[in-house]
Amino acid sequence: MIEIGGSYLEGGGQIIRTALALSALTQQPFHATQIRSKRPDPGLKHQHLYCVEALQKLCNAKVDGNHLGSTEITFIPGPIEGKTISIDIQTAGSIPLLLQGILLPSLFADKKVHLKIKGGTSGIFASPYEYFESVLLPQYKKFAEIKSMLVRRGYYPKGGGEVELFIKPHHTLTDDRATFHHLKENGPKLILDEQYSLMSIKGVSHASSDLEQQQVAERQGKAARSILSYLNVPISIRTEYSKTLSTGSGITLWAIFSKNPEEIDEENPIRLGADALGERSKRAEIVGEEAAGKLKQYIASKAPADPHCTDQILPLMALTSKSIIKTTEITPHTRTNIYTIEKFLGKVFEVDETLRIVKTIS
Repeated sequence: MIEIGGSYLEGGGQIIRTALALSALTQQPFHATQIRSKRPDPGLKHQHLYCVEALQKLCNAKVDGNHLGSTEITFIPGPIEGKTISIDIQTAGSIPLLLQGILLPSLFADKKVHLKIKGGTSGIFASPYEYFESVLLPQYKKFAEIKSMLVRRGYYPKGGGEVELFIKPHHTLTDDRATFHHLKENGPKLILDEQYSLMSIKGVSHASSDLEQQQVAERQGKAARSILSYLNVPISIRTEYSKTLSTGSGITLWAIFSKNPEEIDEENPIRLGADALGERSKRAEIVGEEAAGKLKQYIASKAPADPHCTDQILPLMALTSKSIIKTTEITPHTRTNIYTIEKFLGKVFEVDETLRIVKTIS
């Protein structure tokens, strides 16, 4: 039984999501204590409860302690089985955060996995759906055939968003060490060591339909485009309005780079992403400028991975050898994820704080 300290560093929910993913993948049970103990409202919230439920369904796990506010949980996984899994978070709890737990083991199921998840598609302290789809998913697609669809948007506080994923695995993993060794030596690599050439900026500026008359989505997009126009590359920011249960808006931007300045490299996608959320007292122009300002800083860093991409693809990276990421910043989230991953896989990472590089040990 692997023991996980839920209070490590920032002590957030990411520890549980990563532990669930790797427990299912490696077939190693774990016991976690002091869950989210450094948060103002410690213990499991709705988003975490349904993440556990999703993994429980995926691998027929035995679970103890999965209730609202619980600061301790035991998870004993069974074999990963491809199936259709429907999860309703019942709040605006983040769908992309829940996917941090269930997507990785789904890549290695015995057959196709169909995920239907209801909840929030944009939220505070959580990457929005477009970031997941356009920055993170291209890395995961090296390991499986994945189709992702945004069915409906969901803003805070009512949520009501819906996302569907269809996953066709390329590999099936068991607790057999030889299987992991074969993947490490012969599977895909994640090589993000240089930005190379900036090809374009893309984005989605979105809002609930009740904000269409004020042209909120257009104003967010126009402000972002103005900040980034100095880059002299094509900028395409789509505007979108949706009927939603709650009023809301936001914008997600991503910069696309390529080693070959003549065409985009689809085999090794290099993308930096940034986003911002609208608020009742926040002008739409400020929202656009905020997202563009973040992206501008990431581009100026000369790193090919932003901090959110870095910490979220570490579990995937840990399954490979000779992978490397140069990031804009080694964050507490990154250090926390390394701690959790190495509880299951042993020492797999080397970190150079000065050069902001994380690489897997050969």
